[in-house]
Amino acid sequence: MADTIWAGPRWRRMGAALGLGALAALGQAPVGFAPATLVALALILWLMRGAPRWPAAAWFGWCAGTGYFLVALHWIVEPFLVDVARDGWMAPFALVFMAGGLALFWALAFGLSARRGPLLLGLALVLAEYLRSVVMTGFPWVLLGHIWIGTSVGQLASLFGAHGLTAITVLLACVPSLWPGRGSVRAAAGLAAAALVWGAATAWDATLPEIAPPADAPIVRLVQPNAPQDEKWQPGKAEMFFRRQLAFTAEGPRPDLTVWPETSVPYWLDQADAALELVTEASRGAPVVVGIQRRDWPRLYNSLLVLGETGGVADRYDKAHLVPFGEYIPFGGLLARFGIHGLAANEGGGYTPGPGGRTVDIAGIGPALPLICYEGIFAEEIGAVAPRPRFMLLITNDAWFGQVAGPYQHLAQARLRAIEQGLPMVRVANTGISAMIDARGRLVEIIPMGEAGWRDVALPPALPPTLYAHTGDGPVIWVLLAAFALNLLLARRKAIEPRQPVA
Repeated sequence: MADTIWAGPRWRRMGAALGLGALAALGQAPVGFAPATLVALALILWLMRGAPRWPAAAWFGWCAGTGYFLVALHWIVEPFLVDVARDGWMAPFALVFMAGGLALFWALAFGLSARRGPLLLGLALVLAEYLRSVVMTGFPWVLLGHIWIGTSVGQLASLFGAHGLTAITVLLACVPSLWPGRGSVRAAAGLAAAALVWGAATAWDATLPEIAPPADAPIVRLVQPNAPQDEKWQPGKAEMFFRRQLAFTAEGPRPDLTVWPETSVPYWLDQADAALELVTEASRGAPVVVGIQRRDWPRLYNSLLVLGETGGVADRYDKAHLVPFGEYIPFGGLLARFGIHGLAANEGGGYTPGPGGRTVDIAGIGPALPLICYEGIFAEEIGAVAPRPRFMLLITNDAWFGQVAGPYQHLAQARLRAIEQGLPMVRVANTGISAMIDARGRLVEIIPMGEAGWRDVALPPALPPTLYAHTGDGPVIWVLLAAFALNLLLARRKAIEPRQPVA
């Protein structure tokens, strides 16, 4: 089969690569069908055995990656459809260029490992996924290892992180190509390997003790206003959504902490004194976390405020890791002349990054690690914060991501951060999905997508620091690099070995 497809017309193998890449994307949220990813990757690796030269292999890898990212990241057009008249023209270009650009990392992996066996290609692909998570501010979204979030295999992230899960995924897909014998035997070997990993992870997961909050655990109120992005900043609607959050804050028994989502206060901080007084009054003396924009002219910030028990700003955090082309535009002033603006920010160039890397103190509860939206996808940055927080506190406005795939993928990554660090996470989103996540990434409580409401939830306890919390990605990446270098050396030696003459 592999030789046949490479001997046929180019469109056939490019179509196969695109189709298999698209199939691989079905392992990501919200579909979450991990077998589709494993089967698609196994077929991609099998077909690569027939690649004649590195340019053809790189092109095949690029097509497979493009198919994968087109399907997995199709929601990326949603932000451009909020203001169709201004930004709609950019939507198809954004999707095509993002998918094709991210696929270049796959092309690099496939080109470097052409004709050198499936194991080398698998290692190269894992390293390529790592590279795209760090190069040019990084984009570790829909990593191949994310297909395991919500399963027992996903709990292994507490040991190896997301890139360790990616390595497990790709190496399992390599098994059919590495196993000797007929196609049916190879397929059976791949199935057996996947079953073995799944069974071992499930058995280990079953031995982990349950996480139950103590009787005196702090009660946290999640407030979800459900403000559609195209209405969020309309003068009349913005006040309505603000009043809705005030009402949710004032209802029911007084919690120990109330959390509002990103940019939930519709005023600049320097003009928000009266609004913040209303928030403090509604909270009945409990601390409240809100999202707000602030300006220190000419700098603009996307900020999180902790309002104290007696009123006033007790602590503040400015978002440090901004979304490229969303919250800031390189050379924004110049590009604004051509109609290209940051989607989530104003003034052409958008927001200024804050210093990051710190906790905020929540009275009566302890230190929390503040994260605003996009910051929750960067595992290494979260693990670098010291001292260790009591919990992670993520506020976001996922209305930008639509309601199909983006918010579910964003939530999945929040669950992974909790597993990696052994810390619970309070996650509050404007339109959903708000959630209380325990230290093993399990959803304790949620407010569903598109629902306005509030939930009072006991804060789960933290676990001791995990192995990954101590080591980060370093050990896994160094092992992968060493394995790749060793396999590359062996492949080159094999290629130059003189053939024995045939008698």
